[in-house]
Amino acid sequence: MHNPASLKLFFIINPISGGKEKNDWEKEIREYLKASPHTMEFYLLTGEGDKISVQQYIDMIKPDRVIAVGGDGTVKMGAELLKETPIPLGIIPAGSANGMAKELAIPLTVKEALDIIIEGECKKIDLLRINEEHICIHLSDIGLNAMLVKYFEQSKKRGMWGYGKAVFRVLWEKQKMDVTIVTDEDTYKRKAYMVAFANARKYGTGANINPDGDVADSRFEAVVIRKINLLEIFKAIFTNNSFHPRRIEVFSMRNLQLTTHRKAYFQIDGEFMGKTKEVTVRVLPQILNVMVPRQVQPS
Repeated sequence: MHNPASLKLFFIINPISGGKEKNDWEKEIREYLKASPHTMEFYLLTGEGDKISVQQYIDMIKPDRVIAVGGDGTVKMGAELLKETPIPLGIIPAGSANGMAKELAIPLTVKEALDIIIEGECKKIDLLRINEEHICIHLSDIGLNAMLVKYFEQSKKRGMWGYGKAVFRVLWEKQKMDVTIVTDEDTYKRKAYMVAFANARKYGTGANINPDGDVADSRFEAVVIRKINLLEIFKAIFTNNSFHPRRIEVFSMRNLQLTTHRKAYFQIDGEFMGKTKEVTVRVLPQILNVMVPRQVQPS
């Protein structure tokens, strides 16, 4: 492994990610970096007051990289703390879905992810501001998928069996929403099963909701799902297929205000946020530095 000058690395570890024992991630990281010139600090998330504590550590340590070891929730915490700073965020995928890591082509192994954290390139990416209160790094939506997130959280069965059970329940109860979408350019009224607010292309399950999405183009997409069926959902989840173009409508924008005729399920980056009738979204362009694989230069 080629090493640049000594780096100060600060790892934020979610100890329950991926079903491993809490010390396994730190052990693997220390083992891989033991012969390197880099220094390491670790923080194990506890679920209580973590954001404040991690910010205090960053202020005290002044690291060259902050590395999120976990799923999208851990990555999101890192993004919230590092946005508008020069410190790059690194990712070691350790969750069950790892949607943002997949979006950025971060490998799933500790060794390969660490290679990118140390030797990769720094890229500026966009984030989304939701309702002027929350940050979205990846994908948020209102309607059908948010209902699925809610039911999966409630399910006693995990993994694909629990997910499949939640899908059937959602399809049984599905209802269309009357939505009004106001952008910088126009106003649109649609009937839809769901509307996704996409900074990225794919959900963590692999479903390709926004094939032309780009996390660094200073825009985001509103993807309106107007028609849906069981076969298409399972194809999208398990085969990485895109939704049929006749069943969706995609709008690209910088700002959005959405209203529905009744409250609907809403989620941000896989976290169920309750029900709402209104959502505002605006892009925060080029606001976060992340470590990504180096692009191969054409010869």
